[in-house]
Amino acid sequence: MSTTPAPAPRTPPRRTVVKGAAAGAALLPLVSLASVPAVGAEVPVFQHGVASGDPLPDGVLLWTRVTPSADAEPGSGRGPDSEVGWAVAADAGFARVVASGTVRTGPDADHTVKADVRGLAPATDYWYRFTLGGAHSPVGRTRTAPARDAAVDRLRFGVVSCANWEAGYFAAYRHLAGRGDLDAVLHLGDYVYEYATGAYAARGAVVRPHRPARETVTLADYRLRHATYKTDPDLAALHAALPVIAIWDDHEFADNASATGAVNHQPDTEGDWAARVAAAKRAYFEWMPVRPSVAGTTYRQLRYGRLADICLLDLRSFRSAQADRPDGADDADRTITGRAQMDWLKAGLSRSDATWRLVGNSVMISPVALLALPAYLLRPLADLLGLPREGLAVNTDQWDGYTADRRELLDHLRAAGVRNTVFLTGDIHSAWASEVPCEAATYPLSGTVATEFVVTSVTSDNIDDILKVDPHTVSRVAEGALQLANRHLKWIDLDSHGFGVLDVTAERAQMDYYALSDRTRRDATAAWVRSYRTASGSQRLERADAPVR
Repeated sequence: MSTTPAPAPRTPPRRTVVKGAAAGAALLPLVSLASVPAVGAEVPVFQHGVASGDPLPDGVLLWTRVTPSADAEPGSGRGPDSEVGWAVAADAGFARVVASGTVRTGPDADHTVKADVRGLAPATDYWYRFTLGGAHSPVGRTRTAPARDAAVDRLRFGVVSCANWEAGYFAAYRHLAGRGDLDAVLHLGDYVYEYATGAYAARGAVVRPHRPARETVTLADYRLRHATYKTDPDLAALHAALPVIAIWDDHEFADNASATGAVNHQPDTEGDWAARVAAAKRAYFEWMPVRPSVAGTTYRQLRYGRLADICLLDLRSFRSAQADRPDGADDADRTITGRAQMDWLKAGLSRSDATWRLVGNSVMISPVALLALPAYLLRPLADLLGLPREGLAVNTDQWDGYTADRRELLDHLRAAGVRNTVFLTGDIHSAWASEVPCEAATYPLSGTVATEFVVTSVTSDNIDDILKVDPHTVSRVAEGALQLANRHLKWIDLDSHGFGVLDVTAERAQMDYYALSDRTRRDATAAWVRSYRTASGSQRLERADAPVR
């Protein structure tokens, strides 16, 4: 990659620029993806939009994909090598270009393009685009992070997870793209799904078929699935409007993935698991605006001035397989993070001098137990019956299935006096607000060491969909029973689809939860449902009466 930087522009007024820019950028992909000029007479060059991610104080990662010839289909391994130009400007009209360069791509990278641009000014809005053979990509807008030691008054992030193409439309992305008040979007995993057509849809019905029709197993499969997602206009709008900070969960590989296999992987018919993982990871890093800080993983840390450090976890690459017996969750030899990542996380949380420590955490860390008894009864009963000592877990794919790692991390937070840790979680297609207790069996006397906000799915089935009942009917009983058995769980919504908006100030962090009217409609509306906040230094949650404006 060759680059030509220029002096950085003066930071424009935040609100004025962002609202106008986001509105324009959100509309650009809807207009441009089908009408962008072509190298050939019939082949649009930029069919998959543009994206940015992993903002730094002096830079950002830019992404696109080119189709230089008719045979250069995603995953095909065909098409010529191409020299793709990129430019970053201080204005949407590109009158003030501040950096430019070229990237060479070809079939080996599936014609994807990534430019890791540096030399930019902190906390500044920029516009970017790509060129090839006289064709221009849609224009994207991005924003750099504040300077490392900057005093930041407020941060606001969209928070999403679990977007299954066949289960509906990505209206949640459209609503976030059009807000005009976000610094970035955190995607907590399951950005794509691996299933064959019809294997996992909306209450069993396919809203729109994805490509390829078969389950993704090979590199070509994963590339084509990512490419299919990138043609969604609402996802394109989100990427063009905002930088996305993403981690993966299991469905970027296969259901309930671990280091050694997955529920949805059959070695006798689908081959070696390590080869499948390598293919999935290669396609992910080709097609996503993600900068790996450790080769082959997505765990890394970003900083937003003195207000927030963001630790982003990879809870699939190093984990042991899910427990196959009730007491296996307590096995100290089993891990969800791996040793190196656990040490990195503990050190990063202790070292952080930011007001808030946000943890992008793909699966829920708060304990959720069915067998929840007082500690003096639970522990001897658990020993007698061979059950987990923190209760019979609902989902051992979560941290509940890896209690030794969870205990190590929570004990570290308490012993080191680490405050204001907020776990941001997806995965379970439902919304939760929870305090993270030191000891679930003795909560609230044991105290809390963190809080957790879990956002629901963009489209993937939740409880009412699985049971094929009306929303908020049967699930109300389950929500009440879960809260009765787990008093640290302050709110649960098992049925809605939607997104979250996290607003952070020095005084508090608040999650506003939004629900979609109908995931199967492209024009679905979004409505505020509930808000919870944690006051600085409290490690407790309280309900907020309204979303942050």
